[in-house]
Amino acid sequence: MPQQFLLSVAGLLGLAVGSFLNVVIHRLPRNESLSRPGSHCPHCGNSIRHRHNIPVLGWLMLRGKCADCAAPISVRYPLVEAGTGALFVAVAAKFGWSWELPAYLYLAAIAIALAAIDIDLKRLPDKIVVPSYAVAPLLLIPAVIAEHSWGAVLRGLAAAALLYAGYWVLAVLPKGMGWGDVKLAPLLGFYLGWLGWGSVVVGAFAGFLLGGVAGALLLAARAATRKSRIPFGPYMLAGAFLAVFAAAPIVSWYTGLITPTA
Repeated sequence: MPQQFLLSVAGLLGLAVGSFLNVVIHRLPRNESLSRPGSHCPHCGNSIRHRHNIPVLGWLMLRGKCADCAAPISVRYPLVEAGTGALFVAVAAKFGWSWELPAYLYLAAIAIALAAIDIDLKRLPDKIVVPSYAVAPLLLIPAVIAEHSWGAVLRGLAAAALLYAGYWVLAVLPKGMGWGDVKLAPLLGFYLGWLGWGSVVVGAFAGFLLGGVAGALLLAARAATRKSRIPFGPYMLAGAFLAVFAAAPIVSWYTGLITPTA
């Protein structure tokens, strides 16, 4: 089927999933039901009209305010929806009509939710991370059967164990990593290991690089101090997706730098 059709479907699916992720981001950390009650204003409690529930467009129609009480609606809502749609399109463009596509779309969805929750509350909920240990392999079973990708599975498991061990060591050090980061590491390791060892190296290194740069900028802008808790999960996830999309050219570029020319 045409690639353009796939990208269109992925974009629309991403917008719809992004709308649901807004519910997850708000309710899951509060141990609230994800299904009941329906979408409503947290200020006045009135239900949101169906036409205002359209991803991105609903927020624009409301001009960022509740239709009943005029309480402000965070710009995060359309950003999560649009961001999920864009990430779904990028993942679909990367994997095309492949058996791996559903697994990496799932990773994209939970990455958005985890990053937003970590930024808000500085924690990565077990309710998302731990079940994903089972969901990720299950979604990749069709690829294993169709492509006989047993080598990718073993490499993914090895990378998961390696990243878990590395983050565990960092967590037990004074002022080390949070345990939520330790639990996220093997999940990202499995996904990156499936793609190859180059993706594992780039993804792990990029997470620390992005986190270090962001921390330095926050300190320079006096938006944080050396004692501030800065969530690392978003940078782990950003580094992982950088590897998903660009590990091969990055590895090729770096190899060219360190390989002596004749």
